[in-house]
Amino acid sequence: MNLKEHKEEITIDFPNNSLIALIIGNQSINLSKLEKLIEVRISSFGNQFNIFGNIKKINLAKIILTNIYNNLSNQKGSNIACDFSKFEDEFRMLQNNNTKKLTTNTKNEYISLQIETWKKTIVPKSIGQKTYFEALKNFELVFGLGPAGTGKSYLAVAKGIEMLKKGFVEKIILTRPAVEAGERLGFLPGDMKEKIDPYLRPIYDALYEMMPADRVEKKIQSGEIEIAPLAFMRGRTFTNSFVIVDEAQNTTSTQMKMVLTRIGEGSRMVINGDLSQVDLPVGQKSGLKQAQEILNNIKAIKIIELGVEDIIRHPIVAEIIKAYDKQGKN
Repeated sequence: MNLKEHKEEITIDFPNNSLIALIIGNQSINLSKLEKLIEVRISSFGNQFNIFGNIKKINLAKIILTNIYNNLSNQKGSNIACDFSKFEDEFRMLQNNNTKKLTTNTKNEYISLQIETWKKTIVPKSIGQKTYFEALKNFELVFGLGPAGTGKSYLAVAKGIEMLKKGFVEKIILTRPAVEAGERLGFLPGDMKEKIDPYLRPIYDALYEMMPADRVEKKIQSGEIEIAPLAFMRGRTFTNSFVIVDEAQNTTSTQMKMVLTRIGEGSRMVINGDLSQVDLPVGQKSGLKQAQEILNNIKAIKIIELGVEDIIRHPIVAEIIKAYDKQGKN
């Protein structure tokens, strides 16, 4: 670690020693990793942190520690945890925030956009996610475009659950094209539910992560949560519903127009997809791509494009996607 030039030292303190212990981590593991990530030296004593190094990196470390402390302070319950992924999330947001000055108020803007589900509180983890959160909050029809791992579907499900929990909608409708990569439902074993469940597994996973299992089952049985392939949406009108169309890059133009015109009174719709992963036959244009082109200038519709910098899975995922994108351009 090169700390020879422009060395400075600052001290910050926080009042809650219990939260400080969480931030530091077992055997100071979080601080050790943060030192390597930012190239500063951090020591702690009591309720104080001393940060030593380049002034810009000191300021970055201060903001990260302050934001994490504030976030932990706003969490409720006894199961508050703090692993190093929280530090990586903060670092990613601040590194990608090139258009505004870094301040300790940055996290407050993210917290104000939090989504409350039955099991957890969700906040944006990147600049792109922050924009997506704002769109989900303020628009009745939102398109979320971007690569795998950017949280498009996960966050849409979270928003739907929050609106159902608060009584803003009466039901959540989760749908996606059931035919992908050349497969046909008729050739799959089992009844219709067994045929389509594998395609909808990611949606089920998100539901169970945000709601108790018994509540998920009850709401599916009562119809408050409906999960079905896109073909089942024809001829219906969605009223007082939160509708999520997942994997929309695999819709045809006809399917996309059909589902968009199903929106009824008191409903919201989120259309998500990754245009780099289209499984339609060669030569057939994606309904999602066409919708992006046709609807781009309608002010009541918000189209959000997420990028590799918004990927919140393992860091290697972003590198893999960059490598494939580079190969595709050659």
